Amino acid sequence: MNTEQHKAGSGELRWFKSSHSGSDGGDCLEVAAGAGTVHVRDSKCAQGPVLSVPSQQWTTFVGFVADAARR
Repeated sequence: MNTEQHKAGSGELRWFKSSHSGSDGGDCLEVAAGAGTVHVRDSKCAQGPVLSVPSQQWTTFVGFVADAARR
């Protein structure tokens, strides 16, 4: 995974994106884990809006996607 550090409020977030996204600027989401929250942003617009989701809801969402992918 590629990482980038970004200041968010009083803390610093470490952003991750899939190594499959490459460096050609393709479509990709980046995620960063904060205290009890997962932050999501568009890799093409790092200074743009960030979606913040409680960690438990993110875990539920990722589990749902993984289950759907196995079907």
